[in-house]
Amino acid sequence: MDYLAGIDLGSTSLKAVLYDLTGRVAAHASRPTELVHPYRAHPDWAIWRPEQIWGGVASALREATARLKPPAKIHAVAVTGMGMDGLPIDAEGQWLYPFISWHCPRTVPQQQGWLEHVGAAKQFAIGGNPIWAFNTALRILWMREHEPDVLRRTDKWLLIEDFVNFMLCGERATDFSMASSTLLFDQTQRSWSQELLQLSGIDRAWLADPKPSGTLLGHVHARAAQATGLPEGTPVVLGGHDFLCGALPVGAFRPGVVLNVVGTWEMVVSTLERPVLTETARASGWWIDSHVARDRYAAIGSVVAADMLEWFRKHFGFEEAHQARSQGGVDWDYLMALAQSAPPGAGGVMFLPHMSGSTIPAVDPQSSGAFVGLRNIVGKSHIVRAMIEGLNYQFLELIGGLRTALGVHPERFVAVGGGAQNAFWTQNKADMVGKPFELPAVEEATPLGAAILAGIGVGLYRDEADAFARVYRPGRVVEPDLRLTAQYAERFPTFQRLYPALKEVQAQLRKLG
Repeated sequence: MDYLAGIDLGSTSLKAVLYDLTGRVAAHASRPTELVHPYRAHPDWAIWRPEQIWGGVASALREATARLKPPAKIHAVAVTGMGMDGLPIDAEGQWLYPFISWHCPRTVPQQQGWLEHVGAAKQFAIGGNPIWAFNTALRILWMREHEPDVLRRTDKWLLIEDFVNFMLCGERATDFSMASSTLLFDQTQRSWSQELLQLSGIDRAWLADPKPSGTLLGHVHARAAQATGLPEGTPVVLGGHDFLCGALPVGAFRPGVVLNVVGTWEMVVSTLERPVLTETARASGWWIDSHVARDRYAAIGSVVAADMLEWFRKHFGFEEAHQARSQGGVDWDYLMALAQSAPPGAGGVMFLPHMSGSTIPAVDPQSSGAFVGLRNIVGKSHIVRAMIEGLNYQFLELIGGLRTALGVHPERFVAVGGGAQNAFWTQNKADMVGKPFELPAVEEATPLGAAILAGIGVGLYRDEADAFARVYRPGRVVEPDLRLTAQYAERFPTFQRLYPALKEVQAQLRKLG
């Protein structure tokens, strides 16, 4: 049998998944990703230990490869996972400092300096990035200020996927999608930006050469083969950023197909044929990356989503938790049944889902959540339904931004992630948008996307379209109730007025403490 390996470096787990060429999982293993807070003087500083990242990957690979029955051939391996986090290595390949995790706040001063020195508009016009405190360039600047001896000994700064590739085959490189997360990449030229390097004072020599995803990088060397169970000489192919890899097996690498990733955060990913680096796109909260699909770009909008439902469940879901214990099932089912029992429009209640600020279409981290329209006839069912509807009105704003800020006209919607399996949430979203939502029956889409790139890199698939045709498995399709679509279209302008109407009041509340 012929197999491809996908390695997924997540913030919770390190996964090794082996697939056959039709995308079926043949073997799977995972290890926890261990977040560490080792600094007594800075208890909020967070790191990943390189030995644990590599050790967890190697251990998971050993377990997965041991499950294959001969004759089995692993044709190639590729890595995907989180962005931004990286570490310095010296000329001999020894790491000099642990990964500073994206959880770590230590680079907030560097973020402020970048905003003042480079500026949000220039950054977006070159790299398509918002400026987050955990962007890679800011870690390098922190190192220059606080650990200058480390940088003097640094040969390359490797992002976390690139580090695992280096441990597998000894090559030092990155891909376009990962380079997009650094603040140093020129999206138009698809190379390191000379202007941003000059403004920041970051040495180009520290940065690995960027290449397209799907590029054959090297081959598993003897030491890595012994550690992982992968055969020596197995081709190592460049993967890419996790959510973009996850777009490949569900067909969301084609213009017009919108990928909706639903979880703690909700992401909308749409494929572009060219980078849209306009001030309108930036001001609307979008960011632009190079896609893992060859010669494509991605527009990404992200908002906090299920985290707010978890907040409600934790603080107000006691009855549903008791029902689950006494009657069986899970408390979420009872909460969603409660929401479904309320009428569309939630009895006049609306929820502004800004409990963690607003990222898009209004970029306002200081905004707060709110319930509006509460009366003494409103019950818990109305509140839960209003939260679901508020999250989906927020989704409508995202889709509207695709049209107005990026000129994208969605034709198909594909939903993945744990939140997409919430039947009421997804049905209500389809009702609001007025379009079907496809929920593919694809197993582990993110590492499968890495495996697809591995297959492209060694010629087992001609391209992304060929791979998609061979691995895609249609699942459930959620059809909209167009009568409800019309009702929500009437209510949507009222929702859009909530944020501007409450902005000044919320600012006053923050001042009052």
